[in-house]
Amino acid sequence: MSNPVLLQPPDLTHLPYPVHLRMAQFPAGSRFVSHRHDWGQLNYSATGVMELMIDGKRFLSPPQYAIWIPPGAWHDAHIREAVTYQSAYIDADWCKDLPDSPRAIAISAVSRAILADFATRKVAVPQTPEDQRLAQVLLDQIHAAPCLESYLPASQDPLVARLLERLHADPGDNRTLAEWAAVLHVTERTLARHCRAALGMSIGEWRQRQRYLVALSRLDEGATVQSIALELGYGTASAFIVMFQRRGGMSPEQYRRDRVRHLSEG
Repeated sequence: MSNPVLLQPPDLTHLPYPVHLRMAQFPAGSRFVSHRHDWGQLNYSATGVMELMIDGKRFLSPPQYAIWIPPGAWHDAHIREAVTYQSAYIDADWCKDLPDSPRAIAISAVSRAILADFATRKVAVPQTPEDQRLAQVLLDQIHAAPCLESYLPASQDPLVARLLERLHADPGDNRTLAEWAAVLHVTERTLARHCRAALGMSIGEWRQRQRYLVALSRLDEGATVQSIALELGYGTASAFIVMFQRRGGMSPEQYRRDRVRHLSEG
């Protein structure tokens, strides 16, 4: 196996404008060294999934979510599959109303369009009044965006951690909550309560998010929709497509075409 490509953050001591844009294509297997900076950062993968460690906590960002990194937080990143990357560095004085801890942030259609427009025109520093207004709209969108602790949270709860370990090993395991409770020697009600408290969501919701992330990776690897559906425990490809479209807003084939387009434009 080849050594990972080690990536360095931009060599900046200050921001040339309070919202500074960055766009890049990062190859599969590359890593960002651990670093911190004095400004906040919105990380967004237009295609692919980036894995970040922020102050010791793992975050995953599919194309519907960005990751917010507050000023001063130590972070690194692992790119398992090639990603189309867009980000915004935000001056600390402009971060006062933004979360003071790392978060997954739902990315709106408006935010995606602004980031894509800046990327297409290769605008890193908004200089015209029009671009500065777009940067302000982007900041307003970040302020208004729903936040999550994590798109796919982990848990220190021993009971929930045992369940998540089994599901990570086999995302296609279709056992019901009651069947998992029997395996873990607790009641269904106890397991449901622990999952809700530890994850902030039901295990059914967590499992769908996991399957969506696995599906993105498999599509990036070139796997067929049918094979992904079978791997993830769906009886038919159509059932898998319904789940994927509900979570991602597009079909698996649309996602694949969109990814190819982004990569060719990069």
